[in-house]
Amino acid sequence: MPELPEVETVANGVDARVRGQRILRVWTSGKPQTFKTPEAEIVETLTGGRIARVYRVGKTIVADITESSGSTAQFLIHLGMTGRLLVSQAEVPVPLHTHCILSLADGRELRFVDPRRFGRLSIAKELYLGPGAEPTTISAADFAKLFKGRKLAIKAALLSQTIVHGVGNIYADESLFRAGIRPRKQAGRLTNAELHRLHAALQTVLAHAIKLGGSSVSDYVDADGIRGFFQLEHKVYSRAGQLCHDCQTSLKKIIVGGRTTIYCPTCQN
Repeated sequence: MPELPEVETVANGVDARVRGQRILRVWTSGKPQTFKTPEAEIVETLTGGRIARVYRVGKTIVADITESSGSTAQFLIHLGMTGRLLVSQAEVPVPLHTHCILSLADGRELRFVDPRRFGRLSIAKELYLGPGAEPTTISAADFAKLFKGRKLAIKAALLSQTIVHGVGNIYADESLFRAGIRPRKQAGRLTNAELHRLHAALQTVLAHAIKLGGSSVSDYVDADGIRGFFQLEHKVYSRAGQLCHDCQTSLKKIIVGGRTTIYCPTCQN
């Protein structure tokens, strides 16, 4: 599933291409799993509206829409596991598994494609803030407060979107490795020094992954259909049994909070 850097990359790419565009027509596929808001409401809200801005909140892409009536709304796009948001010329053949097409005034189309239909499209009339804290901007002190007294393993706590949103399996593993913290350590027992290291590692990893266009380990591509490059710099994720790049110890695989977790028993303690 695309995580924060992948969603940020897609949102930034789409924003650069469609900001200010008026939506002339909206087509939806009729597949009910895809739509959290009734399709008729999505079509009515978006048709004639102008895209004011596209950005990321957690793992959700948010498009601010100025409706033709002058009211404002937000179009929320969650990519799920296989969702893609593509900006295409209208004459380019529509991919299979396309579930929504916004026809823009300049002749291009914004297309939501999702083979497995775990993605979700909806309309919000109130400002969408996401379920948890934003990891790229939170201060070290406020970040540390999020985990005080929590009995969850720190890996599970990082994955809890109600605590800190946007972080998934890839970036939790990579940040814990760089901070030198074992994934099963109880979040509430981490020292302030460990939490400050984790905060710095998480922000560094996320920023670098965004710079490299995210990690393409499955279906993820950006708004132009281009794969990311951060997977080339993974230290632990998906490398179980291979040697640690830093100490040459064999990396171990465990399950934490129901999720496969890779760590180095020497570098992380």
